[in-house]
Amino acid sequence: MLRKTLIFLSESNSAKAVVTKTPLRRMSRRFVPGEAVSDFLRAAAEANAIELSVTGNYLGEAEHDERTAKDAVEAYLQILDGIIEKNLDGNISVKPTQVGLEIGNEFFKDNLRLIMDRAKEHDIFIRWDMESSDWTQATLDPFEELWEEGYRNMGTVLQSYLLRTMDDALRMNELGVRVRLCKGAYAEPPDVAFQEKETVDRNYVEVGKALLSDGNYPALATHDDEIIKELLEFVEKEGIGSERFEFQMLHGVRRDLQQDLKSKGYNVRVYVPFGESWYPYLMRRLAERPANMLFFAGSVIRESPLGFLWPQPKKGARSG
Repeated sequence: MLRKTLIFLSESNSAKAVVTKTPLRRMSRRFVPGEAVSDFLRAAAEANAIELSVTGNYLGEAEHDERTAKDAVEAYLQILDGIIEKNLDGNISVKPTQVGLEIGNEFFKDNLRLIMDRAKEHDIFIRWDMESSDWTQATLDPFEELWEEGYRNMGTVLQSYLLRTMDDALRMNELGVRVRLCKGAYAEPPDVAFQEKETVDRNYVEVGKALLSDGNYPALATHDDEIIKELLEFVEKEGIGSERFEFQMLHGVRRDLQQDLKSKGYNVRVYVPFGESWYPYLMRRLAERPANMLFFAGSVIRESPLGFLWPQPKKGARSG
């Protein structure tokens, strides 16, 4: 119920109007470092300094106007230029509807070619994000079309809550596509998606194993300790080297876990979003992991006039 409520709020303009006037807006910068390309580049440099790779994402989706879709393309080109200029260990992740998928297939592919051609010149990888189930096939179709054109500096995202995901994973393995596996953050009906957390988690593990066994450098996007433990037991049993996959986590979430995995020799990448469309992103992240609300609740109380009533962290303590 809480997850569905948060997803509903992510789509509510009136809720956004209220939230933007609270300390939550300031506290959200833990998850979204800012609204400008420079904010992403700063956060990326900070992550690189502690040996974490990054993926940059300019927040937004469902553009219906060619001009604003072109503006999003320009933002991604600016990200690429910044990554190149500052020699950052990073790549970018693009939401298809943000750069024109709803406007038209050819318009969309032309925009993606601009981004991927610039990235290819500098050996930078482009991830196609996945949105709601309405867009799953509509995303995979042009992806395969461009793959057939010879683009290889790109990969896609699959969501373990969708019933179709194992079949999609096997297809991507067959093509040699790099896949990021996540759980999914949209409200989906039972005819297309698993509804119980336990089933979503089990499917995540099974799809993850298929990608680890036969995929091309899969990215395991999860903060779930039990899932990570089970997949690490699998790679150890199967003799799968740590260089063959990476873990991905959201900027500001489970920083303790990011550092722990990195210290054990695993590749870790953080997903760093930025942009004015921070509100729906933030609410979906809370829906994915409602425990994140505890962090925000504590932060809001500490920022309030009665903040002295909230226990302060010990000196030198680090939040996860």
